[in-house]
Amino acid sequence: MHLQQLHLLNYKNLKTAEFEFDEKINCLVGNNGVGKTNVLDSIYHLSFGKSYFNPITSQNINHDADFFVVDGEFLKNDKAEKILVSAKKGQKKIIKRNNKAYDKVSDHIGFIPCVIISPADRDLIIEGSETRRKFMDGVISQSDPVYLNKLLQYTKLISQRNSLLKFFAANNTFERDTLDVYNLQLSSLGQDLFEKRKQFLKEFIPIFNKRYADITNNKEQVDVVYKSQLFENSLSGLLEQNLQKDMALQYTSVGTHKDDLSFEIAGHPIKKFGSQGQQKSFLVALKLAQFDFIKEISKVNPILLLDDIFDKLDENRVAHIVALVATGKLGQIFISDTHADRTEEVVKKSGQTYKIFKL
Repeated sequence: MHLQQLHLLNYKNLKTAEFEFDEKINCLVGNNGVGKTNVLDSIYHLSFGKSYFNPITSQNINHDADFFVVDGEFLKNDKAEKILVSAKKGQKKIIKRNNKAYDKVSDHIGFIPCVIISPADRDLIIEGSETRRKFMDGVISQSDPVYLNKLLQYTKLISQRNSLLKFFAANNTFERDTLDVYNLQLSSLGQDLFEKRKQFLKEFIPIFNKRYADITNNKEQVDVVYKSQLFENSLSGLLEQNLQKDMALQYTSVGTHKDDLSFEIAGHPIKKFGSQGQQKSFLVALKLAQFDFIKEISKVNPILLLDDIFDKLDENRVAHIVALVATGKLGQIFISDTHADRTEEVVKKSGQTYKIFKL
């Protein structure tokens, strides 16, 4: 699968832009602030129906406009596929495949597999559990629409239960039967999400460990540890045990929406004990493992977006990744960089076709 053409209108700081891409390697080069990352983000938008860097739709519209349009022409399994994403301020975002609008954005997830490696990935290490949960859920959802649907249902029920708890507090009332309806549904969905996450990590972690070993030449032992309250208790039991706490807090304090991943090196949190270089290698290995996992499930090479990759890895490591295109282990890749000569020198070594776009 590869992206053949991309058209942008009023997307972030790009008023209009058109590209015809090489099916192997594409390099976007230029000074900071010219829109290289925004082009990569627009491709991500076509895959996920949202920006990687800013999920607030209105903030992805050029400040001089009141709408944006991103459309791309892909070739997938020898068939042309046109994907269009458009949004107007104050209105619902529209995603179309071959001129037919999706009823739900979630129906599109997984159709255009895509993985991005960016300096913003550091949030996976330094931010809270929600960021790491979203990463895990994003990888699973690209290959499992049933999981995505259950996750969306669970999230909606948590929001509704929280509103009910606030209603109880505001009106000094309590309706046990109504609360039990939410608890019963949450318990079932939460258990399903927990079991799927466990199974996913059982498959994913060995792939990740191999990628990290390849990048670092087996220098350190790393791990991804799943943290969940459901290892010790059922969700129905947790909700019952924490009822008084939830009533006081006016939100649901237990459940799979509190799960986390612990990123570790030599048995210690990489956030505290990993060097900057180790953290960068960990994140790149994590994303390449995401690529491998999605490829294995979908039988399609995801599009790989390498945003400012030289910030994360030295030229030899970048050249190693680019060389994987020649072996068929990677498909189409997009690279952004501030140094055109450096980028071209690396991609030339791969022996693959490429295009350089100077912005």
